[in-house]
Amino acid sequence: MQRLTVSHKTVYRYSRPVMLGEHRLMYRPRDSHDLRLLDATILIKPQASLRYVHDVFGNSVAIAEFEGPADCLEITSHVVLDRYPMMAPRFPIEAFATVIPFSYPASEIPDLGRTIERHYPDPERKVTEWTRQFLSISNGSTETEAFLRTLTRCINQDFTYQERNEPGVQSPTETLKLGSGSCRDYALLMMEAVRSVGLAARFVSGYLYDPAIDGKASETVGAGATHAWVQVYLPGAGWLDFDPTNGCAGGQNLVPVAVAREPDQAMPVSGTFAGGASDFIEMTVEVAVRSMTVVDNVA
Repeated sequence: MQRLTVSHKTVYRYSRPVMLGEHRLMYRPRDSHDLRLLDATILIKPQASLRYVHDVFGNSVAIAEFEGPADCLEITSHVVLDRYPMMAPRFPIEAFATVIPFSYPASEIPDLGRTIERHYPDPERKVTEWTRQFLSISNGSTETEAFLRTLTRCINQDFTYQERNEPGVQSPTETLKLGSGSCRDYALLMMEAVRSVGLAARFVSGYLYDPAIDGKASETVGAGATHAWVQVYLPGAGWLDFDPTNGCAGGQNLVPVAVAREPDQAMPVSGTFAGGASDFIEMTVEVAVRSMTVVDNVA
């Protein structure tokens, strides 16, 4: 078990006071058997009324509503949680799914729905052909686990990571062409790659713990901001985490906040303001994920 604290501060600045519209905040980690949420607070300036809903994917969404104009919007989230990741993830895959291609059980296909379908055009089959290099051509079948691990490592090793603060995600074909991208670009490329061989995949937005922040040895990439990775559904094993930015499988050091069919459904903050485009000056994001020492009380 690992106890972590997450501080996430987002600031929007404007050249003059503007009327802030409704904002949707996705800061609350997904509480489950491998993540226990101990505390979660959100502070907003200017003052806002908050209400909470669950979206179609079961993510917790805080909806903020404002009354007066402001030239600065500051949202600060603080979270304390216990993480129970698999240090050396096993893949208890059903026998029929240990090699690809395979078909999902008919009872699961309606629920997996569009997570199996590709969402981005690939008219020249660039993503399809790129993905084929990870498949065994000789006998027509490839070990599922080997395929996913190799694909994850290849994106990490063969592409150049670039932090991008501007909104939006590169298309998979654009990431292939550029040979570079951010964590969310890598995640989208991997999603479309695994979907091209019939696997269900979904986008995950959350946080990444880098041991270096606590003075430990680390080669982790992508910390200091929100992070993105992929979950792939495998019968028998369920939804498994793959982080192509760091070339690793399993949920170690990952804190999921939102899962979605595509990236724009898992934005940490989204909202509107009434004013001209030139009124907006900048957005800054600061994220710090740290470990805490847990001391047991002994009578």
